Amino acid sequence: MSAAAELWLLMLACGGATYLWRGLGVLLSGRLNPQSAIFEWVSCVAYALVAGLIARIIVAPSGLMAQTALTDRLLACVAAFVAYRLARRNMFVGLISGVLIFVAATHLRSVFL
Repeated sequence: MSAAAELWLLMLACGGATYLWRGLGVLLSGRLNPQSAIFEWVSCVAYALVAGLIARIIVAPSGLMAQTALTDRLLACVAAFVAYRLARRNMFVGLISGVLIFVAATHLRSVFL
């Protein structure tokens, strides 16, 4: 079998697996209670994972983020949270504010220091 045929077969298998699980999700979604204890637990675990990832990115970053100052990362985090709360819990406003503050603080630090 040629390399191109193998790639097409792999892509079809991945797509089939994805759509199989999506289809099962659609079939089962009508029978699930989103207010149940298991969904509350899953929601709590998801929030904990996101909080842990954010904390790790701020306190112990890797890659290019490790070359930035901790104060810039903390300032961006605080600004994002304040913007999020002031915009009535609008995630987009918080995210954009945090990114803009981080970029501005990093740029100003490189210009003046």
